[in-house]
Formats: sequence, structure tokens, C-alpha cells
Amino acid sequence: MEILRVRDLCVTFGSGNVTAVRSISLDVFENETLCIIGESGSGKSTTAFALLGLLPGSADLTGSIVYRSEELVGLSDAAMNRIRGKQIAMIFQEPMTALNPVMTVGQQITEPLRQHLGKSESDAQREALKLLETVRIPEPEQRFRQYPHELSGGMRQRVMIAMALACEPDILIADEPTTALDVTIQAEILDLLREIQISRGLSVIFITHDLGVVARIADRVAVMLDGEIVETGAARQIFNAPAHDYTRKLLEAALRADTVRVRDPEDQTAAAPDVLLQVENITKTYPGARTGFLKPRKPVHAVRGISFSLCKGETLGIVGESGCGKTTLSRCILNLVRPTSGRIRYDGRDVTDQDAAAWRDLRKKVQIVFQDPYSSLNPRLPVGRALAEPLKVHKGLSFQEAMPLVQELLAEVGLPPEAAERYPHEFSGGQRQRIVIARALVLEPDLIIADEAVSALDVTIQAQILKLLKDIQARRGLSFIFITHDLAVLRDFCDRALVLYQGAVVEEGEVETLFTFPREAYTRQLRDAAPIPEIALDSEPAHSGRGK
Repeated sequence: MEILRVRDLCVTFGSGNVTAVRSISLDVFENETLCIIGESGSGKSTTAFALLGLLPGSADLTGSIVYRSEELVGLSDAAMNRIRGKQIAMIFQEPMTALNPVMTVGQQITEPLRQHLGKSESDAQREALKLLETVRIPEPEQRFRQYPHELSGGMRQRVMIAMALACEPDILIADEPTTALDVTIQAEILDLLREIQISRGLSVIFITHDLGVVARIADRVAVMLDGEIVETGAARQIFNAPAHDYTRKLLEAALRADTVRVRDPEDQTAAAPDVLLQVENITKTYPGARTGFLKPRKPVHAVRGISFSLCKGETLGIVGESGCGKTTLSRCILNLVRPTSGRIRYDGRDVTDQDAAAWRDLRKKVQIVFQDPYSSLNPRLPVGRALAEPLKVHKGLSFQEAMPLVQELLAEVGLPPEAAERYPHEFSGGQRQRIVIARALVLEPDLIIADEAVSALDVTIQAQILKLLKDIQARRGLSFIFITHDLAVLRDFCDRALVLYQGAVVEEGEVETLFTFPREAYTRQLRDAAPIPEIALDSEPAHSGRGK
């Protein structure tokens, strides 16, 4: 039975100058999962915000959105407030920004229970604790009193799910809810959502760019391109007989963790004999919180005795769950975090105890590409000045002297010369990632550490960035340390890999060996949890709603 009907929905900004959503129509049925897929900027999230009446004041909306025979377009804010959270709820992509940092978890879950259902404080608290148990958060009484920053990414996402389920809505909109999660936590969240959907009879609109996730949960799929829905159909049909060229392009671009990487026979990077970086028994310990008055702090061991070497021209992957020590290890290598013990040797020289001046000189040779390019670029600087700044600091070049080099770098990463005059907010996510890659290259380093550099990108942009990095590596002979939770990316891009668990290396080896013959149970768990972007024609449906 149809629960939501959208007809000829249009969303424009700037008095009609920018069209974000172009006359789309779709239906949502009871107890089904409709996945909306497409590249960044295709209109997926704008569509979701339009359904809930959450568009900014600068947006103009036309068309029809009917929920259970009630027209939502044109409703007052007061009327929409009665629907938001109670009938239609939403899980946002980044829980850390969606949750209120100055309110406890318990306060944020009880708020909709008191607002929409009129529950007393004590009844709302009891219901909130039951919701935390439903989403499988351990020690719910303790988590109830904690603030969002005190929880892991996976637990914060579970809190968002609990909040969305609080008033037992009919429709749950999930906007990229698992994009930033590692594969095992992602699998747990997807299984949890499916179990809750079946037990409560929910309809789910799931927005994602991860085709492996779509294959795992979708009943039907809508494919968006440039604000339009170009194809809609049962998930099995979309994956096995796509009708539109763009759908085929998405499927072809998707990396697979179960596909053997075919290496160029002339590629000798994995066998490069010269060691560039040697890490010996690195440990990083932080003082933990006190467990009681006058009691000593319990130390937190973020990195536990990790050792490895990296050869010139080689790509080493580091993989593991959130909190396993991947980023802390990279910061120790860069001396952004001082290791508690252990040694770091770069190009045969012990650099562990260098002073600040020596480290500043070394950082010309070791650069980093962060996960979120927008937050790592200065929003007040044009891109050209952001790229020229390291040349001024390290080589004493003026802006005019640096500009020819800046233009060359922009061309190398596939951006036009006029990009130097624009600001970060004027670029797409993929373009911003190209900019931070150019900035990492500006001082001609030997080693680049890429920390989840493609995790938030859609499949086609991700494929472009990985190809760009491979081409740059081939031209410049770079070494990479590639931190990721995406096993398909790891298999496609890396030569060797370290598997980290609770701050320690549990397995190390050639990537293909780790995927084909993993020795450790944890490595097998990671491999088996990776979603695969396919649906077999003879497979069982995820649940009874599939294929409506």
C-alpha cells in the first residue's frame, strides 16, 4: 500500500537561477526500503529535506508531496512540526553535527517523547532507556547521562536511530547514515535498521552512494542525475539489467572487495628495495579518566608497539575499525602527536627526537591528505593563495613567484587555471579533494599519508581520485600510507596492508594474500563484512517488501 506519493517536485534556489530538483516523481510503499542513489550534487539530500519541509528560506518548492492522503506542500511550520519526528523521521549523515553538544544523550532522546507524545519526564526516561537497549547500546544507563563527544561514531549513529524511532514514525529517511563508519560497524547498523523495520513495519528512504549497501538492503532503487530521477525499479532489476547509461556507469565504477586486483607486469613498486620509512615499536598512551575520587587515572593505550617498514614507491594500507589507532599512528609518524615510546627512521635517519626546526624541514618530505577537504582548507583564502602558502613558508617565494607552480599543480590534478581565484565553498567535494592533493604535492614530498581521503566521495568521483593518485605516484615515484575502512579501496590501491585492532597490528602482508588467505579471525571478519555491489538473480530478498 502506498504511504507517500511525490509528483512533479521541483526545488530551485536564487530566484530560480539554480535548479536542484527537477520535476521528480516517486512512490514509497509500506514496509519497503527505497534507496536513492546518485553522485554528489544530484539532488538526493535536497529531496529528503523537501519531504520534511526543512529547506532553507532561499529555496522555492513546487509540486506535490502527499503523506497518507494529506498534502504536505504548503503546510504551516506548526503543522509540519506535528509530522516531523512523529510520522516522518530522519537520520542525518553526520551525527556529531546533528546532535546537540551541550545536551546529554538522554535529554535529546526524551525531548521528542515529551514534545510529540506528551510523556512525563519519568516516563520519557524509561522509554529512552528502552530505545537505547533496542539499538543495542551497551550500558544504557551510563550512556543516557553522557554527551555526544563521549561516544564513538558507531554509538552516536545508534543514538540518532533511537531518536528517530522515539515516536514510532511510519517513514524513516536515512541520509548517508553509514558513510563514515567502518565495515563491521556499518554491517551492524544496517542489520539493526532492517530488524527494526521488519518489527515495526517501517518504510525507509535510504540515501547513499555506496552500491554495496544498496545491494544489501534495497527493495527498490531510484537513480538521480542532475536533479532528475533517470531510472526507478526493483533492486534486482537495477543491478542486473540497468536501463539507463548513467546507472550502468555507476555500477561499472563501483569497486569490489571480492575482485582480484590485476597488476601491471611493469609495476615494480611492491618490490622496491629501498626503505623510506621504518617504524619501530611505536606506542602512544594517553591518561584516561579518573574512576573515582583520588583514584589514579586508567591509561588509554591508543597504539601498542607497532612496527613496519615502507619502501620507496610503495603503497601501504592501514585498515581497521574506528578507534583502532589508525589516525593516531599517522599523527605519531608526522610528530603531530608525540609517541610515548619507540623509534621512527626516515630515509635511514632517526627522526624521533628531532627538534621543531628539524621536523619543519622534514615535513616538506612528508605530507598528509585529510578525510574532509572542506575543513582542512582555509575558507577565507582563494585556492591559489592556499597552494602558494607552503611555498612562501618553506621556500620564501612571493605569491607572484609561486603562481606558475600553482598553475602547474592545478593542471596536474585536473583543475583549470581559473580555479586559483575561487574559494573552497565554490567547488564540489571531488574538486576540493583534488585541491588538497595539489597542496600536499606543492613541496614535492617523498611520502603522502592519506587519511580516509576518498571515504566520503561517491563511486564515480572516488574512482577518478584513485586514478589520479595512481598516475601521480607513477610520475613522481611517491610512497603512500593509505588509511581506510573501505576494503574495496584497499584492495584496488594498496600493495601491502596492516590490519589494526585495539591499537595493535594483528596481521600484515600483501593485500591479495590478506584477502585470499587471511590468517586471523578478525581479518576474515573485516573481509566478510564488506558489502558487495551485486544482487544475484536467484538470491532471496532481504525481506518481504522487495520488488514492489
